[in-house]
This record gives sequence, structure tokens and C-alpha cells, in this order.
Amino acid sequence: MPVPRSIIQQIKRIIPPLNGTLHKGQSGRVGVLGGALDYTGAPFFAAISALRLGADLSHVICSPTAAQSIKSYSPDLIVHPILCEETSYAKVEDELRSLLSRLHVLVMGPGLGREDYMQTYARLALSIAREQAMFVVLDADALYMVGKELSLVKGYRRAVLTPNVVEFKRLSESAGVSPDVPTKERAGEVSKLLGGVVVLEKGPTDLIASDTTGEAASLEASKLDEGDEERQRVREVVEVDVEGGLKRCGGQGDVLSGTVGAILAWGKCYEDGAFGDGSIPASRLPLLAAVGGSMVTRTSSRIAFQLQGRGLVTQDMLPQLGKSFSEVFGEDLWAGDKGRL
Repeated sequence: MPVPRSIIQQIKRIIPPLNGTLHKGQSGRVGVLGGALDYTGAPFFAAISALRLGADLSHVICSPTAAQSIKSYSPDLIVHPILCEETSYAKVEDELRSLLSRLHVLVMGPGLGREDYMQTYARLALSIAREQAMFVVLDADALYMVGKELSLVKGYRRAVLTPNVVEFKRLSESAGVSPDVPTKERAGEVSKLLGGVVVLEKGPTDLIASDTTGEAASLEASKLDEGDEERQRVREVVEVDVEGGLKRCGGQGDVLSGTVGAILAWGKCYEDGAFGDGSIPASRLPLLAAVGGSMVTRTSSRIAFQLQGRGLVTQDMLPQLGKSFSEVFGEDLWAGDKGRL
């Protein structure tokens, strides 16, 4: 079933206009937290995908062991090697608070790894993000972290979780989803048990679910659409069946987390009044970002696969993000009011 036209129209309304009215930063400042000794590609793919989709600035918050490699991949990324094992916890906390206060969204997990110090700093960053009411995207080893301690994200409805098949199985078990729940209803059940966070279950088709009907959904209601909690109590599942490529390359999930992060950053700018009429409630933004990111990423995978076939690698998807955006949302939104030269 195609994504409802009404959802696509809502996504279009939170895309920043290209008409000369916005200044640098008002089309999204994205942070990616991840990157350690063995993992440098994943945070790069997430951060550069956000830029390629149209975010203004993309920051990578990583370990010093990963910083030089990530810097060498692209001069467009702003790299902060502050997650140092030898640095005091208090110093890292101060630096994270200062940095996150300047961002619109935090993408956590690509290249994070499971080393104790990286997991500790990730928990700290998520706690600060919640205090600052930031939008967050959780992928890869950030999902491993959450699976071990569900309270980190439970009830925080500015979060989008993007599990693959293995990660979703582990998350479902941690949340206590009954094995009797039908396959296509499990994402919604995970969302409900986690208090209404948006779950993007990756698969042959992507399922994006938000269920705020459970008790846990009231934990952070004041963070979204204050004073209208009852209107927020809904269950919604969107199936994205946009055709993707037949080669599922490692790193495609990182591209997805970056595109979802970019659209969430636009949503934050929209929420803050940088553009738009403000009629779309903040509680709607995580689901819209998840749907939009899924559609663009799957389209990019298809176009890149048509060109590269079996030899497709993640880097082949990056140049196709603009073309994919145009195909999904229209050339006019990609090129702006005056078009391209």
C-alpha cells in the first residue's frame, strides 16, 4: 500500500524553503554521536547523508581514535574528538552540554561500538538530549544500549528507533512483546510498551509505528503539544513499500539514520518558527521524519543498484540522495524557487 498522500504533504510542509529567506543553520544542524577505533565509516555515512539531503551543518562527536579518519573523508563535516577514555566524566559532560545546545537533532549509534566508555558517554548524551528536549535517532549500538536499559528512552516521544531484523528481535524481547503478536503489529507494540517512541522497523518493507495509547506515553507528554495530551493518544502504522535496491549493503542503515536525522532537524526548525505556519504539531514530527527518511533512502538504494548492480557499496548511494529527494517530494522542493543553473 502506498504511503498516504496526506503524510507526504505534511512532510513537504516541514522541508525548509529555498527562497533566500533563511540563514545558515536554519535548515538544520545535525549531530552524530559515534566513531571509535574500529568504526569510522558509519558515522561518516550518517553525517554526510544528512548534508546531502539538505541539512546545513553536520557534526560528528567521536573518540580521538576515529577523528582523523573521519576528518579525512570529508572537509564538510565538523568533527569533535571529545569522547576520550582518559578524560574526566565531568569534562566530557560539560563539552557535550555545550555542543548539544547548538544542535537540532542527535543521531546516536552509527560506529558507537560497545566499549564501556563509549556506551557510558552515549548514555550521558541521551540524558542531556532529553533534558534539552532534542529530537534523537537511535540506531546500531545505541539500540543495544537501550535494549539493556529501556528507561533510557521509555516515554521520550521525540525519539526515533531504527532497528534492523536482529536489532528489532532483541528490542522486542527486551520490551516484553508477546510472541503471539502478529508480525506486522509488533512495531506498534514495541512503540506502545516504550511509551510512544517512533519505531522504524527495517525490512523488505519498512514499518513505521507510533502508539501512544499505553500508560508509559504520559511520562513526557509535556514535551510535546503541551496541554493536549488526549489528542496525542493514537496508534498509527505506516508501511513504506517504496522499491529499494536488491543489494542490501552494509552502511545503508547509516544513510537512513542520517536522512531521518536531517528531516527531524528540519522539523525542529519548523517547530521553532524559522519557517512554515506551525500547524503541524511537534508530536507528529518524528513519524513524518521516519517515513520521509525511509522513502528517500530506499529510492536512493534502488537508483544506485540500477547503476552498480551486485557491486553496490554505500558510497554509491550518496550521490543519489538528491535525485531520490526529487523523485519522492518533487524537483521544485529540491532546486528551490529559481531552480538550478
